[in-house]
Amino acid sequence: MIVLILNFPSLTLQAQEEAVPSAPLSTSPKVASVNDTEDNLFFADILVRGQPIFQVGSLAELSATKRAQIINRRIGGLLSQSRSPDVVFSQFDSERRFALVKVNNRVLMTVTQQDALDFNVTVEELAKQWAESLNRAFAQPNLAIDVLQRLDGTSRQLVGNTINLLPSLLGALLIVGVTWMVARGVRRVGLLWAEQTEGDRSTEVLIGRLCYGGVWVVGSVIALGIMGLDFATLLGTLGLTSVAIGFSLKDILSNYISGVILLAARPFHINDQVVIGNYEGTVVQIQLRATTMRTYDGRLVYIPNQEVFQSSIINNTASPVRRSHVMVGIDYDANLNTAQQIIVEAVMQVEGVESDPPPVILVRELAASTVNIEVRFWVNSRRQSFLQVTSVVTQSIKEQLQAANIEMPTEIYTLTFRDAPLVPKTAATEEPRSEAVLSSNHSQASEEHR
Repeated sequence: MIVLILNFPSLTLQAQEEAVPSAPLSTSPKVASVNDTEDNLFFADILVRGQPIFQVGSLAELSATKRAQIINRRIGGLLSQSRSPDVVFSQFDSERRFALVKVNNRVLMTVTQQDALDFNVTVEELAKQWAESLNRAFAQPNLAIDVLQRLDGTSRQLVGNTINLLPSLLGALLIVGVTWMVARGVRRVGLLWAEQTEGDRSTEVLIGRLCYGGVWVVGSVIALGIMGLDFATLLGTLGLTSVAIGFSLKDILSNYISGVILLAARPFHINDQVVIGNYEGTVVQIQLRATTMRTYDGRLVYIPNQEVFQSSIINNTASPVRRSHVMVGIDYDANLNTAQQIIVEAVMQVEGVESDPPPVILVRELAASTVNIEVRFWVNSRRQSFLQVTSVVTQSIKEQLQAANIEMPTEIYTLTFRDAPLVPKTAATEEPRSEAVLSSNHSQASEEHR
């Protein structure tokens, strides 16, 4: 126990002697392991006019970053003076085995045995090299040299930063690759699950995209965390700028949110024939930003989802069958019961007309010259079948009524002319004239339906 107490002072004295060479650099020495752990840097740049000249390492009681800050502050104060600095020189202390780099009788930095070991040269030689580098940097260069030096310094800094960040970059790239593979797999699983449970292509697309995007969000968070991004700061920044982002991206976000609601609510599906506002056609694609429709004349229309969401939507193919109708006018003298039976037989013999529900025959109007009958029947809801079957039904009704000698008269008009004076016969006129003559001054015409 006594031996241990006597040995501690000797260790303390030895540590103080090793810390003497770097004494001019700091008045508050610190433990090296703490600083190196805090800064994660063993070397730091010495800057002249913003350009790196060389690097210094950490000492036993001073980190490389703190040491470089002290030296750079001394250099900055020297260059801020009106007169140019004198020649930088090195002074070697052979007894204490360290060197001083001075200018204008001022110590800029101390070169220690640790520096010599770091760069594998002697203390005296390293001090001379650093003094020469400072002399070249202090000399006012011309424009070309200054540009080259700045480019060289910037490239060196970029390469250095890239090398320092290389592990983080490789880790982030690895996470991105894994995220891409996992996202594709999750999207595939989501699509298979949606196909078995939903059976709707629009919902399958929504589920697949949500799964894919969710995995990418998680992967991006992990990759940015590896790159050193502070998410607390990021969230604070997003909170401060959320109002500006909301105003600038209002329309885009509105379209995306409307797209999600449309895919979830499913007012129509892909290949449905719909009427949206002034557009009518077949839905080709439903995306988060816009809905694509192909009109019946072959044109593609891209409708923003916000407009789709705010418009009235008519889905013609929501049901597999759709009711069509035809108006038929028959003569007043025709037997209505017989005409209705003939019309029913004419409709039912057309291929494509649904037997359930059956056709409905309604006497709709007693017009001026005809009895108007409405024929209602159900056909396939697709537009092509709907139009074709309706056309065939109309033709069949017309032919069957004509075959049964049931007249389908057109509108009849009677023209009556009143107060028209008679024109007296002359010797020159041998043929009789009409008793009804239009007079330019006193004729009146009235048109009425019989």
